[in-house]
Amino acid sequence: MHHDTPHWTPSPADPTKPEHSPPGADPDQPAQLRRILRLFRPYRGRLALVGLLVAASALVSVASPFLLREILDTAIPERRTGLLSLLALGMIAAAVVTSVFGVLQTLISTTVGQRVMHDLRTAVYDRLQRMPLAFFTRTRTGEVQSRIANDIGGMQATVTSTATSLVSNLTSVVATVVAMLALDWRLTVVSLLLLPLFVWISRRVGRERKRITSQRQKQMAAMSAMVTESLSVSGILLGRTMGRSDSLTRDFARESERLVGLEVRSSMAGRWRMSTIGIVMAAMPALIYWAAGMVLDSGGPSVSLGTLVAFVSLQQGLFRPAVSLLSTGVDIQTSLALFQRIFEYLDLPIDITEPAEPVRLEKVRGEVRFDRVDFTYANESSTNEASAQGSSAKGSKPTLSGIDLTVPAGGSLAVVGPTGSGKTTLSYLVPRLYDVTGGRILIDGVDVRDLDFDTLSRAVGVVSQETYLFHASVADNLRFAKPDATDEELVAAARAAQIHDHIASLPEGYDTLVGERGYRFSGGEKQRLAIARTILRDPPVLILDEATSALDTRTEHAVQQAIDTLSAGRTTITIAHRLSTVRDADQIVVLDGGHVAERGSHEELLARGGRYAALVRRDESLAPVVPAG
Repeated sequence: MHHDTPHWTPSPADPTKPEHSPPGADPDQPAQLRRILRLFRPYRGRLALVGLLVAASALVSVASPFLLREILDTAIPERRTGLLSLLALGMIAAAVVTSVFGVLQTLISTTVGQRVMHDLRTAVYDRLQRMPLAFFTRTRTGEVQSRIANDIGGMQATVTSTATSLVSNLTSVVATVVAMLALDWRLTVVSLLLLPLFVWISRRVGRERKRITSQRQKQMAAMSAMVTESLSVSGILLGRTMGRSDSLTRDFARESERLVGLEVRSSMAGRWRMSTIGIVMAAMPALIYWAAGMVLDSGGPSVSLGTLVAFVSLQQGLFRPAVSLLSTGVDIQTSLALFQRIFEYLDLPIDITEPAEPVRLEKVRGEVRFDRVDFTYANESSTNEASAQGSSAKGSKPTLSGIDLTVPAGGSLAVVGPTGSGKTTLSYLVPRLYDVTGGRILIDGVDVRDLDFDTLSRAVGVVSQETYLFHASVADNLRFAKPDATDEELVAAARAAQIHDHIASLPEGYDTLVGERGYRFSGGEKQRLAIARTILRDPPVLILDEATSALDTRTEHAVQQAIDTLSAGRTTITIAHRLSTVRDADQIVVLDGGHVAERGSHEELLARGGRYAALVRRDESLAPVVPAG
């Protein structure tokens, strides 16, 4: 069997180009904003409470300047100490209430924001779990990880604070402007003259940051993919044995250098424009004092000292939430780029779905029938078999065509053929890793596309040449097939797979960590662990995808014994590379160019002297060079 080689090239990735372009890559902004708001809909009750707290806090804080005016214009000049004490206590109480309300609204809004983040992470993970195998054959693992970790993590601060910040600052601005008008409408007009300029500046800054953020996240995804691939066990082994460690470090340094430039640009984007707002804010009190003096000098009505100080206090209180509101707008623009990348994944089409009314089989006998099955890869080649056949991105050449086969319940079928004949693709179709493009595959007379996913996963077990083990204990890896399995069941499965004695000899036994991708175990040991895992699952239909082709003859013998135990009483479809492993199959099929070239038993096909006989002769001629130990 030919497996996918690592999709990693050490050359720097272009941060402006995504690995792939899913649908919905450039949605219009209003629609995207509506979609973001829908994320908060389940928490509208809590957000309403936050709104009430924010509104109450804003109203209380606005009262302080009026209390200050009374202190300066009435209590102090008239030496009314009782009134002065009452007003001072009122200002202190306003500060206390505002602080308490602020803590409560932060608690609630942060909780809501984190729940939204959780919903997004879970939705993306769930979507990816349901994506077809073809998606993962053309997408770098680091890219997927970056979407979940970097993109969602990057907008965390915005999501957790945006709702509160919007309501809080908007309420503060409205309440403050009303209070300023109540104090002096002429000074209010002077104060608000420059507000349109601030809005224009913030919008420009927001657009610039959004563009840079999109580039930055793509660059982070490229770096994440490089780290995931080159710092895995396989990547380290490849890099060191090929003498490329220094080269990889230089490549990573180049990627990191690109990120440095983007981070600096992101931090400095609009910084000079926003600093202009700060300068104007600092100058506004002087402008107000000047305007009040000019009004008085021109013979207009005078403004009391208390009113003037209270107004300047309100004005400073206005610009803080106003600038914060504008900054929130900038943050939203920035986070739109991140939301867009997340929505790209949420909008990916799911080709393999469960029917609206799926069929559930309580007991599966295990008859498998291929009824005029055709298959063509719709996208770029998803296996090397397809590549070997010249399957293009448009799927111009069928990988399988007109396959008619029946495997009785408990029977065995061996599929052999040259590289690129479609053997592995055939095995992928039974558990619906891909769906047929023509004809149908039936289990116990039911089209696999009509079965519910639980029935199908219980019915079909797969043991492939490339065994995947999690970085967890032996017991945890085995229980992945059956979470409620007892220790006795684990031992029984391991004994059946000829691996119990080895596990028991380890210092920590079944609690031994297998290492990343099982690198603490040999190839044969990993295969037997995979077989034990499948025994626990106990599927009535078993797919063996060249499970022993990469093993030496002695290890192959041990694994083959475990496979024989596993296959007993099950419907077994074996994708064979070494023909010695399939001689006892009830039926042998020779695939060539996606078609059934020959079928029959081992003896019948040998007597026919055709393609199978030629494959056997080639297999026997290669046998002496296989290592014996």
